[in-house]
Amino acid sequence: MPKLVLFNKPYNVLCQFTDTNPQHATSRENLSDYLRIDKVYPAGRLDRDSEGLLLLTDSGTLQHQIAHPKQGKEKSYWVQVDGRISKEAIKTLRQGVRLKDGWTQPAKARIIEQPDIWPRTPPVRFRKDIPTSWLELTISEGKNRQIRRMTAAVGFPTLRLIRHQIAHWSLHNLQPGEHLVLSI
Repeated sequence: MPKLVLFNKPYNVLCQFTDTNPQHATSRENLSDYLRIDKVYPAGRLDRDSEGLLLLTDSGTLQHQIAHPKQGKEKSYWVQVDGRISKEAIKTLRQGVRLKDGWTQPAKARIIEQPDIWPRTPPVRFRKDIPTSWLELTISEGKNRQIRRMTAAVGFPTLRLIRHQIAHWSLHNLQPGEHLVLSI
C-alpha cells in the first residue's frame, strides 16, 4: 500500500533531503531536518522561499500522478502581493498571462481576506505607506516560479506564497514543519 506524506514546508527550507550546493559552507535547512521517513520522495517542488503543502510518497506511480503537468492536478496557493490588487489584474490572471517562456493557462483567481495562518520567520517586510493584498490562485501547470512570475507580470509582486492544496489534499491544521502520513 503506497504511503503519502503531507508536509507543511516552512519558509527557507530546501525541497530535497540534502543540500548539494558546494557554494554553501554549511548546509541549508532541508527536508531531512524535519522528516525521518525512509524512502519517500517529493511529488513536485516548492521553492525555498515558498511555504506550505508538499506531498511526498514512496510510490513512483503516485509521484508521477501528482507531479506531472500532463496529469492536470490543481494546486491552490494563498498569495500576498505588494499593493491593492486590481480587478483588471485578477481578470488577466484568469485569462492567462504572457511570460518570457510563453503563455500560462488560465488560472482560477480571486481576492481573499488574509488567511488564518502562522507568522512567517522572518516576517514579510512591512511598509506603512504601501498596502498588501491576498489572493487565492489555482493553477494546473507548473512552470518554474510560475505564481511569482504571474503576479509580477500583472504589476503586483509576490511577497508571500503558501500552497494550501494539491488536488483534494490540503494542509488541514498542519503547522510549519509538521507532517501527516496517509496510506493510499
